[in-house]
Amino acid sequence: MDRNQKIHCTVESCKFNNYEQNLCELQAIQVKPTPDCDTKKADESMCSSYEYQND
Repeated sequence: MDRNQKIHCTVESCKFNNYEQNLCELQAIQVKPTPDCDTKKADESMCSSYEYQND
């Protein structure tokens, strides 16, 4: 895997989101399955590294 991989993110409420550059500022994220979801689409997973940004 490329060591310079970037994670693009548009979740403005996440404290790790750099909105101006559309990037996640974490070095790595944890992705986990969505419970009881079997759609075979992107909603079967979620970023479990998400933290709400306190203003």
